[in-house]
Amino acid sequence: MDTDPVATAMTAGGPVTVAIVDDHPVVIDGVRAWLAAEPRLTVLATGDDPDEVLRAAPDADVLLLDLRLHGRMVLDRLADLCAAGRRVVVYSEHTEPETMLAALDAGAVAFLAKHEGREHCVATVLAAASDRPYVPPSLAGAMVGDPRPDRPALSDKEREALLLWFQSMSKRSVARRMQISEHTVKQYVDRARIKYTRAGRPAATKSALLARAIEDGLVRPEDIGNYRSYAAHDRPTP
Repeated sequence: MDTDPVATAMTAGGPVTVAIVDDHPVVIDGVRAWLAAEPRLTVLATGDDPDEVLRAAPDADVLLLDLRLHGRMVLDRLADLCAAGRRVVVYSEHTEPETMLAALDAGAVAFLAKHEGREHCVATVLAAASDRPYVPPSLAGAMVGDPRPDRPALSDKEREALLLWFQSMSKRSVARRMQISEHTVKQYVDRARIKYTRAGRPAATKSALLARAIEDGLVRPEDIGNYRSYAAHDRPTP
């Protein structure tokens, strides 16, 4: 049974704080209104400069970042923010597949196209705050169509463990589902990360590993949705 992405995203974690960086006031006003309609989301600061916004909201859970500020693409700034430990959701009208994949490679936890609307915006921010994967339609298309080589081969068990884990299940819950030990689940996940690192495509975070798996056709975006209702009774943990 299909589930509502916003309802699914809101099942984990507490209140979520957000900072918004965009150089178009009308966009900021619109996104602020979308997020304000969700009781567990609070916008702490907005503006057109990432440094100023983060000085005003240094502890924001999620940074929603326009990829083009004042006429310049800011992939380098995105990489710096992600390297500093920020959860960054890129929010942009530049939806060329190569741009979206470059943002993920720079460390963004998700890429949200500006035309995708309130439902996907809210769901993406909530998922990012709890370090859970969420794949909006445009990003799914970019991942599936990625032509880049160096795709490591994962075993059936590694793929199954990743697919269940991507449903926000704890490794303990994955172990119960697969009837194996939690230690073995961790080994499957670690082996997948090692294979990607050896291929020159490291995936240090859960979101990055999901992106790699979808890019390579090892996991389909629709598989993520199909498992949600089945995993609903497993409490998600980081």
